[in-house]
Amino acid sequence: MVEFHQIGEDQVGLRTPEKKDEPAILSLLVKAFGQSNEGRLVERLRACGALVLERIATDDDGKLLGHLAFSRVTGTGEGHRLKISCLAPVCVDPASQNKGVGTKLIQEALDDLQGLGEDLVLVLGSPDYYSRFGFDSELAKKVQGPYAGPIFMALPFTQAGREDLPVEVTYATPFREFE
Repeated sequence: MVEFHQIGEDQVGLRTPEKKDEPAILSLLVKAFGQSNEGRLVERLRACGALVLERIATDDDGKLLGHLAFSRVTGTGEGHRLKISCLAPVCVDPASQNKGVGTKLIQEALDDLQGLGEDLVLVLGSPDYYSRFGFDSELAKKVQGPYAGPIFMALPFTQAGREDLPVEVTYATPFREFE
């Protein structure tokens, strides 16, 4: 089902991708990132069943404008009971950037993800951008894994996601290419 949202003067549809969308998603990822690594990552995450949630944004003609994916992250130790996911990759067609498409896509997907009962979401990216959604690099210091530093941020959805830390995490196997 496509849910349309007014962004500026444009209507943007947000929905779960279908199998027929996969070639356009791969093409968009290459266009947005200038390489095929992120496309391979999404394909591998789909293939191994690690995707928790995937969304696309389209214009009113159905043209793909943006894509994002959340995949399962496994906690160990005290945090092994937490439902943790990571937001990666996220992209918007370069011609549609800075128009609110990415912001709307992320906001709506985070709402959907929270509804699935996730405790904590992780992301690597610009603190200036992701902090507007509530991601926090200070909280992420309590998450031990392959990534660290100010661009590594966490967003808790539940009390457990805020308090059942520190936690050591392992990302889905396809992420090893990026470590």
